Amino acid sequence: MEHEYKIELSKRRIELAHERMNTAGILLDAGDYKSVANRLYYAIFSAMRAVLALDGFDSKKHSGIIARFRQSYIKTGTFSTEMSKIIDDLEVIREDSDYDDFYIISKEDVMLQYQRAEFFVSEVERYLQVQYSQT
Repeated sequence: MEHEYKIELSKRRIELAHERMNTAGILLDAGDYKSVANRLYYAIFSAMRAVLALDGFDSKKHSGIIARFRQSYIKTGTFSTEMSKIIDDLEVIREDSDYDDFYIISKEDVMLQYQRAEFFVSEVERYLQVQYSQT
């Protein structure tokens, strides 16, 4: 993958992460908490893919993206282990919200997850800005 393309792809994916965070905010205001959980998960998923784009890596499976991000960036200390916990929690909440007809997430819980996803995306963006400036 050409270097310039990797950077542009990474920038597009972090932009998608921000778009999904914005959508989550709108849904939060509307009281659609299960949909907020979905958008928060996809925001951090897009952020992970933004980082991995710089490596020329992608996967059709969510598990592949998550495993590679953990292996290459959390286990190496580039990102904190708290980010791994955020991934785990948002993945479970998203699956429950999407597939469990009786799952209920409270406003308080979804607001906490919103803050955690904001932290995740901002940490990734901070890392990406450094990477972009080194090219």
